[in-house]
Amino acid sequence: MSGQVGVVGAGAWGTALAQALASDGSDVLLWAREPELVHEINTERRNSPYLPSATLAPTIRATQDLDELAGLAALLIVVPAQFLAAVVAQLPAGARDLVLCAKGIEGGSGRLMAEVAADADPSARLAVLSGPTFAHEVAAGLPTAVTLACSGGQAQWDRLAPLLARPALRPYYSDDVVGAEIGGAVKNVLAIACGVVEGMNLGQNARAAVIARGYAEMLRFGLARGARGETLAGLCGLGDLVLTCSSTSSRNFSLGLALGQGLTAAEALSGKKSVAEGAATAPVLAELAAREGVAMPIVEGVCRLLSGASPASAVVSDILSRPLKAELERQGPAA
Repeated sequence: MSGQVGVVGAGAWGTALAQALASDGSDVLLWAREPELVHEINTERRNSPYLPSATLAPTIRATQDLDELAGLAALLIVVPAQFLAAVVAQLPAGARDLVLCAKGIEGGSGRLMAEVAADADPSARLAVLSGPTFAHEVAAGLPTAVTLACSGGQAQWDRLAPLLARPALRPYYSDDVVGAEIGGAVKNVLAIACGVVEGMNLGQNARAAVIARGYAEMLRFGLARGARGETLAGLCGLGDLVLTCSSTSSRNFSLGLALGQGLTAAEALSGKKSVAEGAATAPVLAELAAREGVAMPIVEGVCRLLSGASPASAVVSDILSRPLKAELERQGPAA
């Protein structure tokens, strides 16, 4: 039992991670909030609301009882960012590694996920798993590489890497937890912007420009918050940005696509079971950037769209009419 891994959250990403971990026959305990989903996973080997494409491995067992997670060697926390504090606070007591897999910033407090989890469970040994990962591809066993950023350094990596690595799921070590978190959170907002470009039929040139200039915003903000540039240039930053800014498989890109086609945020999000984390992250990210003196015009434009303050055409016009300047900025984060 001590070597078993638990996955907390049975949405698309949590279920895909459970499937990947079970691919070698390992037992995986998967916590789901909904009793009907627990029943479906255990009896039909399916998660039809969130990951209908996958037939789940027989060694995955779902539970609605968080107490069953007691004593497991590691828990992957895969609940939406805005619910992470409440779920971690309800976990059974015990020293364990918590691997945070949500990509976002907590609304109201502006805390990154590791800060949220540390406050909710001060005894937890925290790590962050992030990178370019579409859930349906991970569940299908397609090759995927991720960053595993360990607050406990090499010793924690030595514990976690053998538990999590599989032939098709390859983690890379980092000790830059802040960088891994910022890359995952910011790319969700930028993916909305790229979806807007697609929805307005502005072309591939424009989308490439948004990715590149969005990455510059990510880098400025990350450096201001203590992240390392090489982390943001890796899987959990640029890698994840390129993936989620290029496909409707991204919930955030799909949200932006709808906004670009003229829907309001409320209309675009209505009836969706899966969460587009960028919608909640955008306003708090913009506030934090302003506090740090970091220019993030694309992020600010997404905020205006989500709030209904400006239509997509006005946001694009404002960005295109910004003062001409050097591409490479050497005057500091607010340049």
